[in-house]
Amino acid sequence: MHAPSPIQRRQSRRIHVGDVPVGGGAPISVQSMTNTDTLDVDGTVAQIQQLENAGADIVRVSVPTMEAAEAFGRIKRAVNVPLVADIHFDYRIALRVAELGVDCLRINPGNIGREDRVAAVVSAARDNGIPIRIGVNAGSLEKDLQKKYGEPTPAALVESAMRHIDHLDRLDFPDFKVSVKASDVFMAVAAYRELASRIEQPLHLGITEAGGLRSGTVKSSIGLGMLLMDGIGDTIRVSLAADPVEEVKVGFDMLKSLSLRAKGINFVACPSCSRQNFDVIGTMNALEERLEDVLTPLDVSVIGCVVNGPGEAKESDIGLTGGSPANLVYIDGKPASKLRNDHLVDDLERLIRDKVREKQQAEKDVIARDA
Repeated sequence: MHAPSPIQRRQSRRIHVGDVPVGGGAPISVQSMTNTDTLDVDGTVAQIQQLENAGADIVRVSVPTMEAAEAFGRIKRAVNVPLVADIHFDYRIALRVAELGVDCLRINPGNIGREDRVAAVVSAARDNGIPIRIGVNAGSLEKDLQKKYGEPTPAALVESAMRHIDHLDRLDFPDFKVSVKASDVFMAVAAYRELASRIEQPLHLGITEAGGLRSGTVKSSIGLGMLLMDGIGDTIRVSLAADPVEEVKVGFDMLKSLSLRAKGINFVACPSCSRQNFDVIGTMNALEERLEDVLTPLDVSVIGCVVNGPGEAKESDIGLTGGSPANLVYIDGKPASKLRNDHLVDDLERLIRDKVREKQQAEKDVIARDA
């Protein structure tokens, strides 16, 4: 479980969104977006803090008006996580949030308008050290491309992206990332693969409007999984019609399953059967809920019987194997203690948190020695 990922990631240019590196071999960052009214400063700040506590590396906020831009400035001062301002049509909003400390501008140069307006936004980004994200979406392609292709296609998405990239190239501004999102998995995957071969900039991955929590998770996992397995992708957002915190959880679970990120607990659990010696499903549900706050990487296996339990436990930081009259706990791959069912979840949570503290202290000791 600790083996490095065999995925060979695409080489890309590195940019920085606040203090978060994106591209150039940096860890794949996980993003989400607020769904509160940006004018509700307190509500938006509260949601951003929830996303940060869930592990979000970057959060995007919609800024549709100048009034929202002023609210964004207050929001920015109240949070720690880097913020991306999502802006369409009015270039003056981009100029204002650049003054207010935005960490990245998400724009579509095609709907910003005249070349001089795009140039003004790029100048503000350059002067303030702010990267730009070019966002292309199958649902909002330019009218001439809709007429040319008849319907959204991978080629249409890429042509739109390259058109916007040309805007920035003419202005000698290379610090940008690009997304070419579609709700159709095949269209998005084909577009990203083609674009990845044509530019050096980092790519922001997403299957747009993927659906609700279950269906959207499945669709995103398939589409983004195909791209991540290809080594494509420097930052991701899982777009769900659900609590944005769920987007962060799914994103990290996706990256953990491919050994591309190690953050929080990596649970290995059996689906349970009649051989189980404790309630595996109930135990897992309780542990996942109780340990959501843990961000330290840890491998924990929860197996209901002795068929696969010992083998999984020996590869885990902490492993639980069902047994009678008591269940056996392994720590660092070695048998350590036995736990009975009556306080199983409480006892296992305590052992996990003890292990987390041990790992955190070990990390601090290494930092102190290197200082």
